[in-house]
Amino acid sequence: MNVTSIQSIYQKTIAFAAKHHGQQKMPGGLPYIVHLSNVAMEVFMAHKEEPNFNIELAIQLALLHDVLEDTPLSFKELEDVFDGVVATGVLALTKNASLDKKDQMQDSLARISEQDNEVAIVKLCDRITNLQQPPVKWNKEKIKKYQLQAITIAQALEGKNAYLDKRIRDKIKDYAAFV
Repeated sequence: MNVTSIQSIYQKTIAFAAKHHGQQKMPGGLPYIVHLSNVAMEVFMAHKEEPNFNIELAIQLALLHDVLEDTPLSFKELEDVFDGVVATGVLALTKNASLDKKDQMQDSLARISEQDNEVAIVKLCDRITNLQQPPVKWNKEKIKKYQLQAITIAQALEGKNAYLDKRIRDKIKDYAAFV
């Protein structure tokens, strides 16, 4: 890995994501870009522990993973700035809003499994990042459903990175304290 290259990629990608996510906030009120940088940090740690994937692609996907789902940016606009591999990976990480909510995760996991390993790595890192104290407004039923969804993700993407397999299992176990 060329350190200068990954730094340039990170800086370009995070600036693009911050511009498009604009004033969006996380449930606790922090700027949304904090979530994206946390997912990228998980990717960096996973690569440090088990470098079995393309870190440059994974970092771009980590920083852009919600840009199609949460902003008006189009696939074409994303593809024009980045490449087709990045745009297609982000699209796989994007829930299909035309499906019933109950079917969206299975659909996304099916599309993720058809992509490069880096897409699955980012999905795992995203859920790991989100398995923190749930928003105050969530009831026990929603919290339990979120935990079960995390188990589904962990099982569907198991074997992509041993470090992340263990990390998500540990986070799911810790999340049980909120159920």
